[in-house]
Amino acid sequence: MQLFQLKKIFPLIFLMFAAALTGLTQESTREIKIDGASSIEIVNHFGRVAIMAVPTVAKETLPWDLTATGPGGVSESEVRITASKGRVVIVVTPASREKRIDLTLKVPERAKIKIETKAGAIEASGNFLSIDARTDTGTIVTDTPTDDVTYHLLWIESRPRYLADFAVSDVKERSGGRFEIKGRHGELVKGNDSKAVDGDTHTPSADPEEKSKSVSLRLTTSRGIILLNVPPNEVVNDLRQRPLTNAAKAIIRSGDSLLTEAIRRASPKYFGDYSRTLPPIITQPNFATRSKGMVVPVAAVKTAFVRVTDLKNRAISGLDRVDFEVTENGIEREVMSVKRSTAPFNLVLLLDVSGSVENYVNFIRKAARNFVETVGADDRVSIIIFNEDVKVLSGFTKDKGELSTSLDSFDAGGGTAYYDALAYTISESLRPLRGERTAIVVLTDGDDNRSFLPFDSLAGSIQESGSLIYPLYVPSGLIALAAQNPGSDIDPMRKKYMSLTAKSEGEGEKLAKLSGGVYYPITEVRHIQEAYEDIVLQMRSAYMVTFRSDVTGPEGISPRLRIKAKPANTFTTVTSVVASGD
Repeated sequence: MQLFQLKKIFPLIFLMFAAALTGLTQESTREIKIDGASSIEIVNHFGRVAIMAVPTVAKETLPWDLTATGPGGVSESEVRITASKGRVVIVVTPASREKRIDLTLKVPERAKIKIETKAGAIEASGNFLSIDARTDTGTIVTDTPTDDVTYHLLWIESRPRYLADFAVSDVKERSGGRFEIKGRHGELVKGNDSKAVDGDTHTPSADPEEKSKSVSLRLTTSRGIILLNVPPNEVVNDLRQRPLTNAAKAIIRSGDSLLTEAIRRASPKYFGDYSRTLPPIITQPNFATRSKGMVVPVAAVKTAFVRVTDLKNRAISGLDRVDFEVTENGIEREVMSVKRSTAPFNLVLLLDVSGSVENYVNFIRKAARNFVETVGADDRVSIIIFNEDVKVLSGFTKDKGELSTSLDSFDAGGGTAYYDALAYTISESLRPLRGERTAIVVLTDGDDNRSFLPFDSLAGSIQESGSLIYPLYVPSGLIALAAQNPGSDIDPMRKKYMSLTAKSEGEGEKLAKLSGGVYYPITEVRHIQEAYEDIVLQMRSAYMVTFRSDVTGPEGISPRLRIKAKPANTFTTVTSVVASGD
């Protein structure tokens, strides 16, 4: 690997070293010690720039670490550094215009930075004095203190697309098709009787501690996205300010703070308008703290409901009394019996009826009816459809005729608010059933383009709900082929045009893992019915383990209770414990 040949430039002392990454991409690293330099300018039209401000100890000169990454390594001539009078300039000029070079820097806090890219992302995190970033289509991400922030955001060739973790001023349209957001956000400034209000200007405090928290942002883009203190993984697919859907309103009413905050970020104006229409939360004094669940009574015999899964999170059936070991406080208890659980489920069938299936509604209806016929006679089923919003076709019922009839009452079309539909189902339909056995079966192509919620915001709510999720992801091309040629197999030459996106497949697997369900990527039409039958089998593969006990504990399960399945590579989850009549 080729090393940088570095020259000593006063007042900078360059120390060089290099390291290689595995694969085709290599990195070259410079450590730059700076005396008194306080600003850095970077021009990289051939990749991304990530810069982090790190704290310094008094009287310490902290190195500025620069890492340049590119295929085959990066030479000295490809990353030129010049310095004079406390100012450092870094310009990327690769040997080939097709070569990508990414820069990563660590600099001392309170530095002034100026960055320019074309399509490359710009990321700046830490306590900077100022950030001046300009890009054509790259995403600009900042994560800075919010005690006192002056911001000037400018879109030159498009309408604004942005998310902010704090309230910003309204968008103003300027001449030439430009759009601007300009203002100030911060707390009470010392020595000033008024608060810093968004859009206002005020005299900065002379207090050194206050000045050390002030940040100036000047971010300019042609058609890019700007994120202020919002992680990229929490960004929704549609960044337009738009009215709240019924699903979004229901999620806000649920009181789930993480989901509600995500919706506020996505549409602050409409969120504020709707929040003001809701009654205030009334808190009343409590005489005692109430436990979240029931206390297991002192009983000579108890029954635990458990699921046993393998390494792939699939339920294991066929276990008997000799396959379980039960201990309380380290003392082994007698296992009296093990039976297969026959308790009914509350199932939600969540159907994607967005524009991708608009011409194949009959296929969706048939697939849904097949699921209804597959579930047990005592299971209660609810059917919810979603496109840009959600609609409940049928509440929970055992009446399969009623469920089948409800499937004639919808048409397809519009965008896909998949994440919102999942959150709505958990917060609106299943939350009242907490403590009962619940599951969600999803039929979709897995791609979301209209939700107010990002995917990562769902994790906590899914785990808290205790509901199993079984995602069936069906490529829209496969639905089209099946509707045109019922019973036909996929043409191998066309299969690549009917595959799921890597993003949706990864999310499907994560959903199943978070909830304890199973993910089904559908590659042939016949796999849908096979998945239905397997889902019913998975839900029925739970056990009632009855054992002798003399221990009580809070929240339905004694903290000293341990139930283990003896077969190798198995995992046991205890869902509830009750006093047994045996």
